[in-house]
Amino acid sequence: MNTGFMRSNAVANVKGGKEFPDISGQVKFYQKSNGVLVVADISGLPRNTSGFFALHIHEGDNCRGENFSDTKGHFNPTKMPHPMHDGDLPPLLSNRGRAHLEVITNRFRVNDIIGRTVVIHNEADDFHSQPAGNSGTKIACGVIRRERPCQSCRNNA
Repeated sequence: MNTGFMRSNAVANVKGGKEFPDISGQVKFYQKSNGVLVVADISGLPRNTSGFFALHIHEGDNCRGENFSDTKGHFNPTKMPHPMHDGDLPPLLSNRGRAHLEVITNRFRVNDIIGRTVVIHNEADDFHSQPAGNSGTKIACGVIRRERPCQSCRNNA
């Protein structure tokens, strides 16, 4: 889906922690009639064994704490087992440190995740270990904020 002319409803500016300061990018959220389109563009990912990095929405409302500990656990208001948490997303696949992901999900609405955090982990999610997929250390984080309306745009479709 070409999102170049669509204005997102929310965005998280993702930054790496002190061990991985080169990680940066954005995760944008577009509310659609059939769910939320999630678009992630990330650069500066380090090498790991698989090239995959877990991507989740977490409960916390900030990126502070040792290894982003204030992000708490996965966003899971329905109390489902992993990988059915509302905040479980497909993994990022690194291509020389860059990753792009577009996925549509009906597990949440944009309004449900405003003020939550997006977290990238240093390993792939195994999609079965409880409670969070054995995805390793949190290496990057961003707070999900409502996108400000474009005052000069005529058509924000």
